[in-house]
Amino acid sequence: VRIERHANQLSRQLKLLRDKLFPPLSQKTLRTFSSGEAAQMIGVSDGYLRQLSLDGKGPQPDLAQNGRRSYTLGQINELRQYMAKLKPKDALSYQPWRRPGEKLQTVAVTNFKGGSAKTTTTLYLAQYLALAGYRVLAIDLDPQASLSSMLGVQPEFDLSEGDTLYGAIRYDADRKPLKEIVRKTYFDGLDLVPGNLELMEFEHETPRALNDRQRPGELFFRRVGIAIAEVEADYDIVVIDCPPQLGYLTLGAVCAATSLLITIHPQMVDVASMSQFLLMTSDLLSVVRKAGGDLQHDFIKYVVTRHEPFDAPQSQIVALLRSLFSDDVLTATILKSTAIADVGLTKQTLYEIEKGQVRRSTYDRALESVNAANGEVLAGIHKAWGRA
Repeated sequence: VRIERHANQLSRQLKLLRDKLFPPLSQKTLRTFSSGEAAQMIGVSDGYLRQLSLDGKGPQPDLAQNGRRSYTLGQINELRQYMAKLKPKDALSYQPWRRPGEKLQTVAVTNFKGGSAKTTTTLYLAQYLALAGYRVLAIDLDPQASLSSMLGVQPEFDLSEGDTLYGAIRYDADRKPLKEIVRKTYFDGLDLVPGNLELMEFEHETPRALNDRQRPGELFFRRVGIAIAEVEADYDIVVIDCPPQLGYLTLGAVCAATSLLITIHPQMVDVASMSQFLLMTSDLLSVVRKAGGDLQHDFIKYVVTRHEPFDAPQSQIVALLRSLFSDDVLTATILKSTAIADVGLTKQTLYEIEKGQVRRSTYDRALESVNAANGEVLAGIHKAWGRA
């Protein structure tokens, strides 16, 4: 009875807090970018951008009373297209979409221990790639749906039955095309397949489907990949936030992925847990491979998250990981930062806030670590595409 009372009290309080911070009908928006930021993102000078707007070419920025120009991310992407058409020889540097012959890259972010910053890593990677001009699809496979809520979808209010990836991979006649499930976000160039508790149905139904020999259809480990293939033409990169357990959904994501990003919190208990995770994954994937699963990954990288570089035990663990896995551990680590935690409280990232919202030195240090890690992942994707 006491647990039930506590559950109800906490639930009521959280609902009041959520309604105050994020009313059910509120919509997330992304800030605008100064002309200097926009010029840097596109790869032109601020003066060139000013001249374009004076000549009435390309999208027109918003003009403040002090004469400062600002652009939305959508306008920045329009300018990228404009520059790519204007200078076809340099088109790739302005608009880096994948070219014919470059396959869709699907990055599965995984670890079966909670607290390894898996969702934060997925979110920052997806936003980083969208800001760099790629067409990105984020897929939330975690029933807790933290990625969805960070990207402006409130699972309790905004989703009906079949509005998650489950709708596209279920075994019955209610299956629908992934195109009908994908939704735009407030972040131009970044679309979302949201998650909620409905995803657990796949874990429950798959054993039944495996036992039911009469039921036609693809085996569970192919279903995620087949669903993604339906929207392949619309995207350059897919980023999947896997659930924190090694179930059928995670295996489906690992089989659909062209690369894996395994998050590690450098504490001995987490590393021991990851050891178990890798052993179990290896055993299960060998079963999947025997059943005909394609498990060719372009790269598998470990990313150290919530890192405190001046903590001696953590430094020892990071050194151990580097000695064991060498180049498979990203050179950059994602720092544990009050800046990342503080903006996360208002469902934002460092990419979304105005620079003055957190202390400059903290902001710069945290952003630098995130950008460096994301840049290494992007370099791996470029290598898989055969780009220099």
